[in-house]
Amino acid sequence: MRPEILAPAGGFEQLTAAVRCGADAVYLGAGGFNARRNAQNFGDGKLSEAVRYAHVRGVKVHLTVNTLVMDPELPALDGAVREAAESGVDAVIIQDLAVNARFRDLCPDLPRHASTQMTVHNLDGARLAADLGFSRVVLARELTLREIEHITARCGIETEVFIHGALCMCMSGQCTLSSMLGGRSGNRGFCAQPCRLDFHNAERGYALSLKDMSHLKYLKELADIGVASFKIEGRMKRPEYVAAAVTAARAALDGEAYDEDTLRAVFSRSGFTDGYLTGKRDASMFGVRDREDVAAAGEVLGRLAGLYRKERQNVPVELSLIISHSRTTLRAVSGNVSTTVEGPSAEPARTLQTTPEIARKSLIKTGGTSYFVNSFSADIEPGLMVPASALNALRREALEKLTELRGAPSPWKLPEVAPALPEPRREAPERPEIWGRFEKSAQICGNFDRIILPLSEVEKSPQVVEKYGDKLTVELPSLFFDTEDDKIVEKLRKLGIKDVLCETLYAVNIARRAGITSRGGAGLNVMNSLALSELRRLGLVSATVSFELNAGKIAALGGQMPRGIVAYGRLPLMRFRACPVRGKRGCGSCTGVSKLIDRRGTGFPVLCHQKQYGTLLNSVPLHIADKIPKNLDFLTLYFTLETPEEAEAVLEQYRNHIPSAGPRTGGLYFRQIL
Repeated sequence: MRPEILAPAGGFEQLTAAVRCGADAVYLGAGGFNARRNAQNFGDGKLSEAVRYAHVRGVKVHLTVNTLVMDPELPALDGAVREAAESGVDAVIIQDLAVNARFRDLCPDLPRHASTQMTVHNLDGARLAADLGFSRVVLARELTLREIEHITARCGIETEVFIHGALCMCMSGQCTLSSMLGGRSGNRGFCAQPCRLDFHNAERGYALSLKDMSHLKYLKELADIGVASFKIEGRMKRPEYVAAAVTAARAALDGEAYDEDTLRAVFSRSGFTDGYLTGKRDASMFGVRDREDVAAAGEVLGRLAGLYRKERQNVPVELSLIISHSRTTLRAVSGNVSTTVEGPSAEPARTLQTTPEIARKSLIKTGGTSYFVNSFSADIEPGLMVPASALNALRREALEKLTELRGAPSPWKLPEVAPALPEPRREAPERPEIWGRFEKSAQICGNFDRIILPLSEVEKSPQVVEKYGDKLTVELPSLFFDTEDDKIVEKLRKLGIKDVLCETLYAVNIARRAGITSRGGAGLNVMNSLALSELRRLGLVSATVSFELNAGKIAALGGQMPRGIVAYGRLPLMRFRACPVRGKRGCGSCTGVSKLIDRRGTGFPVLCHQKQYGTLLNSVPLHIADKIPKNLDFLTLYFTLETPEEAEAVLEQYRNHIPSAGPRTGGLYFRQIL
């Protein structure tokens, strides 16, 4: 089956450009709940108009409902579900487990696609998405061709991959840099892109800014391995960019040459990279948008606008004409839609009678519309004449009625009564447990209620499993790119591990396959009561809520799932596969702990995890021992660079509610974010 070309539509002009240049489908946002809230979007009743425009022209519409939501927004979310259902969109793209649950319960027949914001980057993650009812998964941009092939061949649902456009430094769904530095959450559609500023080390400037990807030359290979959809990034981009990218993708998929110079000119950051797809993740992947890039765009915009000035005639129509003494009718069929229109009665021919050839010349003139006549038949009694003007009027009327029918909404069924949202919160303990999460086993100290240790550390010191017994929770890697799917399961069983922490969704499936207890980490981005309930339904026994949620909303969370927060530590702001501090000689003598400096001279530590992925940490630790949010079951003290003595001192501060005397942040628990 030929893959679809899926184009971004940030506004109506971009939608027009995508459709007229040959996109098979578009993705767009309505009012709220979409990850590009600063785009023009299609709120205020414009969604139905956009769907009608696309459907008339044979193009599908995927609606983005791919942000995290908070409890006060859940009623409005139900309204968004109804709007989507009534508009007749072809699919919805989702990040939040709560959003998935409401679409599942309110509109189960509407196809759901797992957003790249769900950080699905391996087979276990894709299989969990399938179990959650998604019919398609948008894979992480960081994958190699081989990894995409492995997932696509085995996950049981469709896969969608990005083929062109901007690359975030961070794995989608795992970035809190914008919210922590400026109160604008990328997970809620308001990313301010601070990563494009000059974070640097001794060898590299702008170390968090990647070039744009362009994988167009690999479309044949991606199609051959079964990828269902080729996605172009860019809902914040202008229509000329959409036109150029769709035109190039269409040509590449057809095996034709495409104009990469024009693509680079309309938008790029020092050119393009294919480093993720090829596995060549080196310094050549990094780049910024400079003055030359901006100047180049001005030279091609006028020419690119011409690509979508006219309707694209890509909708086939079959016409059947009957002319007799008693009637003149024209039947038009397009797909599963048909209409019949009546014209004036034929007159006896005085000079030139209407023949099928003459009628055809009038009826195939579909210029200015999206139709082309791919089949024509005529049954005309001899000796009759119908004026060309009447035939032209018949054609216009038939196509207008056909357009009306093709654009009529096909709403999805909604229940008469919506399922209830989670019940109020049960009583929380007066004194929450204190858990200690340690980067290294050598840091472990004090009397914590639970000890959390990365799997890599347990492998080095397997005696900790027996030493800490039921108090031990093993943190699975946040990112796991190995195609040996059973590797982690085998390790867990061999080490005798019974309890794991899951920072991304794939780990939930690992725990289920291993038959062990699972707990949700902050990387699962829980921001509402329904997401807590969904994790409980998946078998998790506790969950750490997102540190983007403020204290008041945390205290008000409902449901029965035990929950806690990261209450101390240098918070992880990014998880990335391309190392921002890797030198020209590779990893060299790197100890696994580095630093990036921002433009103000502030240092941000970078941790390397087994040379598989990295984490950017906040410049100062979160410390809220003197003002703990209410209604919590546990607090996690997140130790990364601390010595055992420093960790012990922090524990005492939290036991006795003593504020820190050193540099600290209250994080987002006492702020409002967008």
